Amino acid sequence: MSAVDDGEAVLLDMDGVVLQGRGTDPAIRSRALDDALDDRGLTASGSLRRALVRATYDDEFRAACEELGVDPPELFRAREERTATRAVERLSAGMRRLHRDVDALDALADRAPLALVSNNHHPTVEFVVDHFRLDAFAFVRGRDLGPDGFRRRKPDPHYLNEALDALDATGGVYVGDRATDVIAAERAGLDSAFLRRDHNASRDLDVEPTVEIGSLRELVGLVETTP
Repeated sequence: MSAVDDGEAVLLDMDGVVLQGRGTDPAIRSRALDDALDDRGLTASGSLRRALVRATYDDEFRAACEELGVDPPELFRAREERTATRAVERLSAGMRRLHRDVDALDALADRAPLALVSNNHHPTVEFVVDHFRLDAFAFVRGRDLGPDGFRRRKPDPHYLNEALDALDATGGVYVGDRATDVIAAERAGLDSAFLRRDHNASRDLDVEPTVEIGSLRELVGLVETTP
């Protein structure tokens, strides 16, 4: 990975990179679905529930909504709003913590503008930054609630491009822990740093990142500004 030039930025994923855990517990989404259905005086079980509780916004979800007589985009967004609310409550209760090597963020911010870009819901990402006082980030972006936000998840580079625009950056590096992060980085014209942690230490990738690292502290030495 080359040095970061003027006009370039360092973007990081959140779940598994900054925050411990690969993502929001699926049980939270299940409870959020119950919340959204209860608000409408509805219940769902069996295959109908399985279609509604999955993370994806697809034909099965839309068909299940039609069977219940509810608008698919509206129920999907309501479920995601409730999911974000419950995720924030869990974070507030201390159920998830930061990785220890986030102490490298300040050193990284001295070298280039930092952004946090995640597939997690935007309200959840904003809460993490505020709750843990992650002041090193100049820009923070999670995905929008609802079907449009779902469609723009990585590997779509939409939110990475938005971060680059916000930072007035022309390139840089994206740090992630999944193949989709590597793909999204490439599509956004960024280098990719694949971060190996316990949860992905032995994972085989079918894509080639620019570099593999074992810690955010290791990244500091790679992101040296040009003279």
